[in-house]
Amino acid sequence: MQRPATPLPPPKERRRLREAGALTQEQLAVRLGVPRRTVRGWETGRTAPRGRKGEAYARLLASLALRTLTEGRVLKPEPVETQIPDPAPTLTPAQAFDALYTCCAPALVRQTYLLTGRRELARESVERAFQVAWQRWPEVARDRDPAGWVRATAYDCALSPWHRFRLRHRHPEPPPAIASDRALLDVLVNLPPSQRRTLLLYDGVGLDLPETAAETEASTPATAHRLLHAREAVIARLPELSDPALLHQRLAELASVERLRADRPRAVRNAGERRARLWTRAAIAFTIALIGTTALTLRTAPTHYEPPVPPGEAVQGVPPRMAPGALSEEELELREMLKEEMASGPERLQPLPR
Repeated sequence: MQRPATPLPPPKERRRLREAGALTQEQLAVRLGVPRRTVRGWETGRTAPRGRKGEAYARLLASLALRTLTEGRVLKPEPVETQIPDPAPTLTPAQAFDALYTCCAPALVRQTYLLTGRRELARESVERAFQVAWQRWPEVARDRDPAGWVRATAYDCALSPWHRFRLRHRHPEPPPAIASDRALLDVLVNLPPSQRRTLLLYDGVGLDLPETAAETEASTPATAHRLLHAREAVIARLPELSDPALLHQRLAELASVERLRADRPRAVRNAGERRARLWTRAAIAFTIALIGTTALTLRTAPTHYEPPVPPGEAVQGVPPRMAPGALSEEELELREMLKEEMASGPERLQPLPR
């Protein structure tokens, strides 16, 4: 853990010096003998150059700064360690969101197309991810990697299992015109979602293994196994793509062949706001309906318990009830005799009033 002899400028100044020297990340990586993602990590500040590679990188930046000074591109530069960058202009949340969308949306739509094999689904997933980002913009704006936050959300939307129930998803889309592109896209689509996502992030986007593991929410060994199995599946179908560099190139070519366009940032923001208002109104309406139903139930519910009346049952051994018929002669004589007797006589069974 030694500091290089030549001081290192801030990450933004490293990128500016490289661009001033008309060097790409690939060219700088070749000159230093490191992968391109390592150079990108140095320029974004995610990693710090160390060891002999760091010393070589510091000397190269110092030479670029000296050449820029001698060519008159920078007037009176301050020392690299003490140079204070100019304050960036303050942007409104809408302007910052539009800048992020304009920078990331086109490439993200192409990546999502490789992930799903469907053009319309890729565009919808990216727009939905940016709508969620706009709804949670304070959190996204403070994130150390807003583009990675939106990319992870877009991949989650694209790989959602609920898309299989959509009628439009049941019909296949037209495949690419070139046979090699069709074969590569078919291999990607037939991979398991976890392996497909890992392969796209590592070999397509260019993330390193820890970053890929963090974005897929998996451990580094599990991510390495997924990447290994995905590459084996690709090589089994397309042996000419055994070289990772060639696979990265073919993925970039396949994504750039399709004319995939994203909507304007203002339209995406407005759609997200309308969606949020719609869900808010739906939640309010549901709450009001629930309160009304509860009040109606309390108003009409009984205040005491009434046991239910059991159903009638047939009683065995009792003669059926029959309507009275005409009296016989004996019954008529008995009735006349009872009428003729005195009311207080012992023969009549009638209680006396007290």
